[in-house]
Amino acid sequence: MSSTDSRVGKTPHSNSPASTTELRPTSPRGGASDDGLRHYLALVLTTGVGPITLGSLLDTFGTPEAVLNAAPGELAEVQGVGIALARRLRSSEFKELADQVIQQCAEAQIDILRPSHPRFPRLLRELPDPPGVLYVRGELKPCDGLALAIVGTRGASNYGRTQAERFGRVLARAGLTIVSGLARGIDAAAHRGAIDGGGRTIAVLSSGVHEIYPPQHEELALQIVEHGALISEMPPFMKPKKGMFPQRNRLISGLALGTLVVEAATRSGALITARHAGEQGREVFAIPGLVSSPSARGCHALIRDGAYLTEDPDDILDQLGPLVEGIQISPEVNVRHPMELTLNDQESRVLGAIGVEPTDINLVVTKSGLPVARVLSTLSVLEMRRLIRRVSGQTVLRC
Repeated sequence: MSSTDSRVGKTPHSNSPASTTELRPTSPRGGASDDGLRHYLALVLTTGVGPITLGSLLDTFGTPEAVLNAAPGELAEVQGVGIALARRLRSSEFKELADQVIQQCAEAQIDILRPSHPRFPRLLRELPDPPGVLYVRGELKPCDGLALAIVGTRGASNYGRTQAERFGRVLARAGLTIVSGLARGIDAAAHRGAIDGGGRTIAVLSSGVHEIYPPQHEELALQIVEHGALISEMPPFMKPKKGMFPQRNRLISGLALGTLVVEAATRSGALITARHAGEQGREVFAIPGLVSSPSARGCHALIRDGAYLTEDPDDILDQLGPLVEGIQISPEVNVRHPMELTLNDQESRVLGAIGVEPTDINLVVTKSGLPVARVLSTLSVLEMRRLIRRVSGQTVLRC
């Protein structure tokens, strides 16, 4: 097997789940129709080109093609690029690798998303070290901008798995996309909870999206594809490597408005995810456990360091509420609170008629076009969900 083959892996299976791809081959042999993508992918796939170096190269030369065509001496002058990397950038190896990856993705119907793509997650663009490319198996949607990461130990207790499933299920029903890493224990329970709740979930892999790890989660991975997406910054058929998990963890926290740690020992990888969340300016939540349990010590340390002590899904919805204000999940819909995603048509009409300033109930009746009795009953529901509050007997406002 050539060095290029060993980087990419085996040939895609023909029965892979479908999704919409950014690029299709123009011939059975996979000729690329987008030279821009080929050049970009060759640059990203070059060994030694990480997110920071990628940014420096593009800032200096403007386009991926210009980078690949630059003289070695010019390349070596860029910060982070030495002679060895300059030579790799000038070789044909990674252009051939890019062609192979594009062919594999086209056949397996895997999206290749550059940061400029409209479906590339907005929250990842905000990171200081955003991924240069995302491979997506399934579908990313605008509503995934309202997401919570749920992580924890692989050796979860029954209590931990129960809480992860409960939080995943309730928060998915409330409109949040649940993000995790498909690992055993807490991750798997969070994904299953989101699916059971009829919501969306995203699994971030350290391997390629067609190399499921652990193998026992192949069926769960297929369910996630149906209810969200598998994503990775690794080529689709790359096998997992131990050193890639911390890099993967920054994407788990980066995709979410906040990270919930359910159970974690003091050296758990979940604490790395929580640290990334804090460094990214995202919220950190932790569920307390038994003081005698080693799997609770990481959570207790996070709480001592300022993470939100979390006992109920409402604790998270209350804290995230101000963060989601104004987030646009479609051209027509701006969300002020995740709970708004669960409203039926009547509830949405009544809520839409209420302003952030005190609004007379008679005006709500007029704007919504609903009978008075329906408006009054719906106001009670919205008040119970803490989406509105009464200012007086006749006026209400949005929270």
